[in-house]
Amino acid sequence: MKSKKSVKNSKTQSKSRKEKNKDSKSVKEIYQSSLDYLKKSKQFIWIAVGIFFFFFLLGLLVPAPETIQQQIFDLIRELTEKVKDLSGIELIFYIFFNNLSASLFGLVFGVFFGVFSIISSVSNGYVLGFVSALSISAEGVGSLWKILPHGIFELPAIFISLGLGLSLGFPFVYRYFKYYFNKNNGLAVIFGILFLLPAVIITSWIDKKLRDYQFRDFKYRFNHALSVFFFVVVPLLIIAAIIEGLLISFL
Repeated sequence: MKSKKSVKNSKTQSKSRKEKNKDSKSVKEIYQSSLDYLKKSKQFIWIAVGIFFFFFLLGLLVPAPETIQQQIFDLIRELTEKVKDLSGIELIFYIFFNNLSASLFGLVFGVFFGVFSIISSVSNGYVLGFVSALSISAEGVGSLWKILPHGIFELPAIFISLGLGLSLGFPFVYRYFKYYFNKNNGLAVIFGILFLLPAVIITSWIDKKLRDYQFRDFKYRFNHALSVFFFVVVPLLIIAAIIEGLLISFL
């Protein structure tokens, strides 16, 4: 007969296995939860899209100052030098990893209250608008059809990444003001308006209840954002890199 101790150990191991199985998710479940979180984050994605296209139109319709024009020309020249001697496969890998790093940075650094994500939306939109204006002036409006295939998969991936970055950073600010409004702490609200960055960081660190609240929500958002990145953004970037690499190589 088994001893009481061995029976107890067996029950404990069985219980731990059940808890482990309960906590673990299948790839299909993680993928579905990623899509669900993507839907929940759509307002942030649309904000990124709106900022991008506003500055796209600005770059398209408003002539840039000479200093900005020179910086964009230098950027284009540098990029052209990097890719001119690459084979088709090398070009595909270069485009993929370049877009991957830009998208990942847009997501991760969005934690700083979404500032980096907003700056990325502004700069990407303006540069694309500027380049489109140059293309139109050189070859007419029809030349935009040459640019369009490059963005069919790449732009949605970038928009999703920047939107997820906003979804990581903006709630810090929102939760700060909501928390102190509910507590009727006018001094903290005023401090937050005047000194947003230090206010959110300092009070979130000092106030344990707010800190725990911020951390739990951030952990949830960050884990789901990474899932969306790997299950949605990365496949889009792979397809985009293949299409762009082939178009540049053969056209």
